[in-house]
Amino acid sequence: MDADSEFVFELRVCQWAEREWPPGRQRRRPIIVARQLGTQYRRWDTIIIECDPDGLRERANFGSDRLGSDLLDVLRFAPAEWAWYQDALPDPGYPWRYVRESIHRAADRGILETRKRGRRLEIRRKWAYPDWVERIVAIENKPDLDASAARALAAQIEQDVALALADEVWIATEGGENRRLRALLEDVPVEAGILAVEAEGVEPIWQPRSLVVSDPGTLIDERPSGSEYDASAARFSYADPDWKHDKRLEIAERAYERGWRSYADTMRPDCRHFRLVDVESGFLPYCDAKSCHQTASVCRGACGDFEPEPPVWRTEGWPIEGGPGSGIKRLLDRQRRRKRPGLAAVNSGDETG
Repeated sequence: MDADSEFVFELRVCQWAEREWPPGRQRRRPIIVARQLGTQYRRWDTIIIECDPDGLRERANFGSDRLGSDLLDVLRFAPAEWAWYQDALPDPGYPWRYVRESIHRAADRGILETRKRGRRLEIRRKWAYPDWVERIVAIENKPDLDASAARALAAQIEQDVALALADEVWIATEGGENRRLRALLEDVPVEAGILAVEAEGVEPIWQPRSLVVSDPGTLIDERPSGSEYDASAARFSYADPDWKHDKRLEIAERAYERGWRSYADTMRPDCRHFRLVDVESGFLPYCDAKSCHQTASVCRGACGDFEPEPPVWRTEGWPIEGGPGSGIKRLLDRQRRRKRPGLAAVNSGDETG
């Protein structure tokens, strides 16, 4: 792994989680792994959604695309029998015209039934939206963690623990001789677990405490700098349990859609130098021109080494199947679908996960 590539480290953690989670215990629930998800207050590097098996399979009825908060407001409360939408749905807290727009989008996607009775718009659910999310685990990836990095990370983890949006919070860092465990353990809240990532595998060296996600959470809005000239008080606000429940479901929906292999959507697999290499931990993107595992910030059309695939690579099956770049996207998409039971039978026109 490139020493300075947190992106590659992140992919290794995602691959490990997909194979081995939970560490040291037998898996009893299916999981979905995603990366770079969160809220406006906090974005986590790796997200693990522990799912109810039956609920996860029923979730496939709604297709592979995520259900945003507006669609969830409709689908979670859609009635089993025909009813005027304003009678069937709770007050959304925003104008009803936006609810009507959400209803039409759901109908266009084939996940809600609608009809007109006079001038009234009536709705009926096709499937009950399942309770498929059991637990959410957040992992912060810091491969090169020294004392100063641990102090900076401590404030972020304190916010995660105080808000308790995830059931567990972990930190993943490089193991081996470069471990800085003392600095890490001294500065980071004890509620957070610690994973040591090594070439041979991943070892949990500190178990986390389960957070109470059903209680109100605390948002740390502002904290004193800690200097002798700063006598200000910390400012915080409370997060309602209902708000936390809705946010957790939105995060899970985004994880269901994206997965962790979505890096192919922000890179250029259609470049002749792009390929996937098989390493001990799994498949990783690799650039032959730069001789390294590239990141999304450098693997783009503006890269000086970018070369489109030669037309001869794409003649067979062109333009339906495309060249190797399209094949890579299809491969990653098939791998993502295997982690979502029942999705293969749903014709949802999804994108690469």
